Amino acid sequence: MIIDLRSDTVTTPTKDMLDAMMQAKVGDDVFREDPTVNELEQRVANMFGKSNALFFPSGTMANQTALKLHTNPGDQVICDKYAHIYNYESGGASFNSGVSCKLIDGSRGMFKAEHVLDAINPDAYYYSQTSLVEIENTTNKGGGACWDFNEIKKIRTICDENNLGFHLDGARIWNALVAKNETTKQYGEVFDTISVCLSKGLGCPIGSVLVGDSEIMKHAIRIRKIFGGNMRQVGYLAAAGLYALDNNIKRLIEDHKKAKEIGEALTRLSIIKTVEPIETNIVVFELNTGVDENSFVQKLAGKDIHIISMGSNKLRIVTHLDYTSKMHDKLLSTLRAVI
Repeated sequence: MIIDLRSDTVTTPTKDMLDAMMQAKVGDDVFREDPTVNELEQRVANMFGKSNALFFPSGTMANQTALKLHTNPGDQVICDKYAHIYNYESGGASFNSGVSCKLIDGSRGMFKAEHVLDAINPDAYYYSQTSLVEIENTTNKGGGACWDFNEIKKIRTICDENNLGFHLDGARIWNALVAKNETTKQYGEVFDTISVCLSKGLGCPIGSVLVGDSEIMKHAIRIRKIFGGNMRQVGYLAAAGLYALDNNIKRLIEDHKKAKEIGEALTRLSIIKTVEPIETNIVVFELNTGVDENSFVQKLAGKDIHIISMGSNKLRIVTHLDYTSKMHDKLLSTLRAVI
């Protein structure tokens, strides 16, 4: 029994999801004639109260498209120092859109409205023009932390007052919605654009969707084409997304419960220095000084348990759809035995 907790992207489609994929009606999506893709896009747009949505092969491409929709070359984007668009998208913000990132030194990937206000550049020709604020919910490097929605609304007000766009990297927004008992419509009312991932907690093999209203989204399909993201009979993959939206959102609470139990087990171990607060399905913990993180990871790998190193003696565990109760029991007992 191999237990892979490196990410919630390691899942494989269930039999029921595969059945839904194989029964999909498909067409040429470049001609906008794939009925299943069209259904998925309309479904996600309606969920967030937006008029438009576009299916992408990856969350990175969806985010990069959003950055290009909101900015011009030379502009500046305000985001947290932990932001995925800054750390894990291969410098795409500068390469694709010619923008720089004004990094906020937040807490666990989150910041306050006043930090945004302080980060906006003055209106002078020798400064880059601030044009967009970007946040990530839940925060990946922040250990699956969920934003305070009231703080998000305060940031929206600042964006309105300063004519700034507001983009949400919602790769794990489904986890935040379940954990905080919030709704998609709430988020749709606040953000100009939102990218949502189907291949993380929802268990799809591939795919993200970018949503927004017609004015901001009118060039999205052209940018997707420029990035090489046009697809043909992709309804087979869109069908997985439709299945996931129907069946795999509410069950995320199970992943959150298992993550909290793992965190509780880790806090009892003498070699663990700290465990970040756990709100969703990500557990980030730090080993004591003198404990080698690579040795720790390899020791678990020797027991067929795979986790990921984040550097600086920090490690990450991510629970997901394929992480069963039997696996969970083995992990907890192995942690005690290994130590």
